[in-house]
Amino acid sequence: MKLRSLRIENQPALMIIPMIDIIFFLLVFFMMSTLYMVEQHTIPINLPQATAVQQEITKNSNITVLKDGRVMFEQEEIPLSLLQKRINAELAKQPDILFVVRADKQGQYGQVVAVLDELKLSGARRVAVATDQKGK
Repeated sequence: MKLRSLRIENQPALMIIPMIDIIFFLLVFFMMSTLYMVEQHTIPINLPQATAVQQEITKNSNITVLKDGRVMFEQEEIPLSLLQKRINAELAKQPDILFVVRADKQGQYGQVVAVLDELKLSGARRVAVATDQKGK
């Protein structure tokens, strides 16, 4: 009879508080890691800064003017002479598409104006210029 009471006393105790701590730690870890996993499919450039910055969430196409004056449509390099055709093709697919012009801060201003001119000639109605927020 003495053996029976020993079995009951030696059962392991389930400690719920450390398990809750571990679960919250894992939850925070996954939340923080997913924030860094969001990839921006853009070409890294040094954007100029502006005070009034607004973020667009809708589907857009990025046109990037690099520091050396090359023009990139999304991820591919495109000559300026073919940019209007590419813009027209995108407008045919989605007439309400937003074009975001991303130009390097030290890039060629004339090339940026040429890209904006091509957008206007193509009839793009929604055009935005990307900047970084001042003080960031």
